[in-house]
Amino acid sequence: MKNILVLHGPNLNLTGRREPDVYGTTTLDDINRLLEARAVNRAQLRILQTNHEGTLIDTLQDSIGWADGALFNPGALTHYAYALRDAITAVDYPVVEVHMSVPAAREDFRHQSVIAPVARGQVAGFGWYSYLAALDTLLHLLEAD
Repeated sequence: MKNILVLHGPNLNLTGRREPDVYGTTTLDDINRLLEARAVNRAQLRILQTNHEGTLIDTLQDSIGWADGALFNPGALTHYAYALRDAITAVDYPVVEVHMSVPAAREDFRHQSVIAPVARGQVAGFGWYSYLAALDTLLHLLEAD
């Protein structure tokens, strides 16, 4: 069984209420329950949502030695958080970047991800299902290695 860290960045606690036309009405608690159900007999999940960049960095670092991989939706930090990028390069497990919308199809400032070049891959644009697709893909990659 694999150990998977799931990180939700700033404002994702409002998923289901914030911009439902972009993110849908499925709540973050719903997404976490769907992830837990999908992980049964496949992975142990540790799930964290925080609005604080430093907490995300600490959690990435603290998971060295435990995590086999991570799913990470950095929210708006995707576009400018170089410290998060550096933290991802410092960990010894693959990180898959997750987005419910397609950042490149939105406002200009969302078109650039500083995380993508150091992530193992990116899943975006499928709403809440992006998380399940990312989990399935990450587990497939880990099981193939």
